[in-house]
Amino acid sequence: MDKAQVTMNGGAKTIEDAREARFRSEFAAREKARLDRRVARYDELAEIRERKAGLRHYYLEQLKRLVGSFIMPGSRVLEIGCGFGDLIAALPGSRKVGVDISARMIDKARAKHPEVELSVADVEHDELPEGPFDVIVLSDVVGHLDDIQLAMERVVPLLAPGGRVVVTYYNFVWEPVLRTAERLGMKEPWPDQNWLSMDDLANILSLADLEVVRRGTDVLVPVGVPLVSDVANLVGAKVPGLNQTALVQYFIARHVPAQIPAKLPTVSVICPCRNEKGNIREAVARTPVMGAATELIFVDGNSSDGTVEEIEAVMREHEAMRAANPNAPQLELKLILQGDGKGKGDAVRKGFAAAKYDVLMILDSDLTVPPEDLPKFYRALVAGKGEFINGVRLVYPMEGEAMRFLNLLGNKFFSLALSWLLEQPIKDSLCGTKVLYKEAYDRIAANRAFFGDFDPFGDFDLLFGAARLNMKIADLPVRYRARVYGDTKISRFAHGWLLLKMTAFGFRKLRLGV
Repeated sequence: MDKAQVTMNGGAKTIEDAREARFRSEFAAREKARLDRRVARYDELAEIRERKAGLRHYYLEQLKRLVGSFIMPGSRVLEIGCGFGDLIAALPGSRKVGVDISARMIDKARAKHPEVELSVADVEHDELPEGPFDVIVLSDVVGHLDDIQLAMERVVPLLAPGGRVVVTYYNFVWEPVLRTAERLGMKEPWPDQNWLSMDDLANILSLADLEVVRRGTDVLVPVGVPLVSDVANLVGAKVPGLNQTALVQYFIARHVPAQIPAKLPTVSVICPCRNEKGNIREAVARTPVMGAATELIFVDGNSSDGTVEEIEAVMREHEAMRAANPNAPQLELKLILQGDGKGKGDAVRKGFAAAKYDVLMILDSDLTVPPEDLPKFYRALVAGKGEFINGVRLVYPMEGEAMRFLNLLGNKFFSLALSWLLEQPIKDSLCGTKVLYKEAYDRIAANRAFFGDFDPFGDFDLLFGAARLNMKIADLPVRYRARVYGDTKISRFAHGWLLLKMTAFGFRKLRLGV
C-alpha cells in the first residue's frame, strides 16, 4: 500500500493531487513565489561559488574521500543537489547521475563533467531520474531542503534492493565559524539552513522509512594545513569527545518498509478558533481527507468578528457540494460552541469529546502549521512511528515573523526542560499540532486526575499524560508559516510565567511523585 492510499480516501485523491490543490489557494501562491525566489537565489550563487571554488578545494577532497569510502565499485550512484558535479564525478560507480535545483549549476556541471548524467530537478516536486540506484547521496543538501522528510520519501522508491542512502551535513556548532567565513568572503553566502542535530536527522530518516545503520563524524579541520589537517581528519575526528566538534556528520541508511494496517483509521481534526474569520475558508479548502473518512470540527471560543457566521456559511456551501458529488471524498464539517469554557485546552477537550473517529488531530486555526502537513502526522501514527505525534517548528527556518525572537527562545527552553522532565526527546513542546488515537486520548483523560486541570493551553496536559502512560512520543518537523489573518493569542511574559509554573508542577508530579 503506497503513501497516497495511506493518506487519502480510497486512493481517489493522491498526495500529488493534494500538492496541486495547494496552488489553488492563497497559501499556494505565496509558496510558489517563495520557491521561485529560492531557485533564483541558487542560480545567483552558482556564479559566486565558481569564483570561490579554490577556497573549498581541500574540503571537497575530504568529502570525496569520505563518501567514496561508502560506495562499492560498479555501483549505480545518484547525487541529489550535485552542484557543479565534482563529488559525483569523483565517486566510484558504473553509472553516475546528478540532479540539482539550479539550472545554472547544472550548466556549469555539464561543462566540467560531460561523462556524468546531469539534469535540473527539485527533489521535492519534480520527476527524478529513473532508477534503480545502489547508492543515493545527499551531501550538504538537507540543510537547504524545504521538507526533508518529503525529499527522502521521494528518493526511497529509486533504491535498488539492498541500496543505501548516504547523507552528510555540517555540525551546527560550526555555525559561527561558517558565518564569519561568509562575512570575510571566504565562503559563499548560502541562505539560512535548517537547524538539525544528528538526532533530528536520524528521526526524519525514520519518518521516511529509512533506518540508520551507520553514523559518524569526519573533517575536524576543513582547510589544508600541512601535517595537521590529514591527521586531525583521519584520526582526531573519530576520537570520543573531540568528534563532537567535527564539521561533517554522516549517516548511512537502508529502506525498511512501514507496516501499514489494511484497514485505515478514520480521522477527526479539531480546530479551536477565536476571531479567526479570515482563516476559515482556507482551513476547509486545504484540510485533506485522510483514511476512510475525515471530519473537521471547529470549536469556537466566543468570537466577535463573525467567525461563527463564516463557519455556518461555509458548512452550508460545503453540504451543497457534498450533495452534488455524493461519491467524492469530502470533509465532514461540524461546529461546536465553547460556551463558558476558556482557553485552547478546554476547546480541545470539548472537540475531542465530540469527535466520532479513530484518530484525533489538533489544527490551530491560524494555519501557521499548514493543513497540508496533516497527512504526514497521520502516516507517522498509523505506521507506528510513535503513539503520540508531536509537531516541531524549530528545525526549519520560519517564515517572516512567524515566531518572535523571545518566543523562539522560550520554546527552546521549554523543549529542553520537557525533554529532561519526560525522559523523551521533545524538541518543541508548544507546537499546536498533536496527533494520537482516540483510544490513547481516552486513557489520558481517564488518568487526568493525577495532574488535575492545570493547563489552559492543553499542550502540557497531553504531553504529561502521554509520558505518564509511557507512550512513545515522536517528533515530526514542520515548516512554521506566518499568520496572515488575526492576532496571536499568546502573551509572551504572562503565558511564559504560567508555562514555567506548569513545568515545575510537572517535575513535582512526574519526577518526585508528590
